[in-house]
Amino acid sequence: MAVAMETEATAAVPRFQKATLSILFAVSFGHLLNDIMQSLLASLYPLFQQNYDLSFSQIGLLTLTFQITASLLQPVVGIVTDKKAMPYALPVGMASTFFGLILLGNAHNFTVLLVAASLIGFGSAVFHPESSRIARLASGGRHGFAQSLFQVGGNAGQAIGPLIAAFIVLPNGQGSVAWLSVIAMVGVLLLSWVGRWYVEHRKQSAAGPAVSRTLPLPQNRVLWAFLILVLLTATKNVYMSSISSYFTFYVIDRFGMSIADSQLMLFLFLGSVAAGTFLGGPIGDRFGARFVIWFSILGVIPFALMLPYANLLWTCILSVVIGLIFASAFSAIVVFAQELVPGRVGLIAGIFFGFAFGAGGLGAALLGSLADSHGKDGIVLVYHVCSYLPLLGLLTVFLPKMPRKH
Repeated sequence: MAVAMETEATAAVPRFQKATLSILFAVSFGHLLNDIMQSLLASLYPLFQQNYDLSFSQIGLLTLTFQITASLLQPVVGIVTDKKAMPYALPVGMASTFFGLILLGNAHNFTVLLVAASLIGFGSAVFHPESSRIARLASGGRHGFAQSLFQVGGNAGQAIGPLIAAFIVLPNGQGSVAWLSVIAMVGVLLLSWVGRWYVEHRKQSAAGPAVSRTLPLPQNRVLWAFLILVLLTATKNVYMSSISSYFTFYVIDRFGMSIADSQLMLFLFLGSVAAGTFLGGPIGDRFGARFVIWFSILGVIPFALMLPYANLLWTCILSVVIGLIFASAFSAIVVFAQELVPGRVGLIAGIFFGFAFGAGGLGAALLGSLADSHGKDGIVLVYHVCSYLPLLGLLTVFLPKMPRKH
């Protein structure tokens, strides 16, 4: 009888509650605006190289400055906001990006470019942990869907950034970057509204039970799984950084494409990343985050190995396939980590979003040095080296199965 009553009670509780879609779309759109502005930095590398006679090492240093700024600060922001809510931190971070764009458009030397990159990185450090937290709060239990919808906004922004660079900034010069600061002001207004919702949500949930921080597995297994997820994130983002930072140079060098056409190639890749990111979340809700990680990390290996040997047509096709498959893993990795360490949403988001930026930035800097050291064939060598990185995804076999929730 008691078992029957327990079964009925369990069945009466829906697996998912109603998600607050307006907030999910708002943080996703805020992510789109944020990453449009951030992706401009990488998209304009060919322009900066011409204007300031930059080496590949200096280009890698620009990426490193932006991404390390975000990497070091994001976990700090996550820890602080786990302890003390800061609903209006999001518009403050967007304001930092606003000033970074103005500085980027008016820079006259490499040092000012570095300062502008660090301001944009600070905006990213504040935005990602807090907006990821709000996406989870508004998810209604559909954590994979919420994270993927949130992240697809960023991926879409990264895909749109090269188009803005190709059709607005390149024809009008570096000064036109400052015009795009109006995007940041739209973001400030939108995220101020999201902050007000966060304040009301906290008031309504104040009387509810506190979030459990009980680990679902023994501590040593949680730590081992967490380290594997961190390594998978590093591998994925170093590879992705090699494409986002140097793909334009690769197709220009190998296939003789123009700068504008190379931006369209980058758009194809980043567009497939956006699609893959969105698909990963709902699939993870249905089949589990571990399944998505398996499929994404291991499924991309043969395509990554073929890419350096492909002609122009197959480079287009393979870059789209790689972006589609590889990108589906990240939302699943974040959700899996949040389930491993419950009650630490900001910290987990800060670590994984921050580590994603940091690993990608460090990888970009090292790959830039490698390209410089091998002369005219250096950028092609970078893609041969990176083709083997996804093989580290075989460590996925050591991820534990999570216990079923009742």
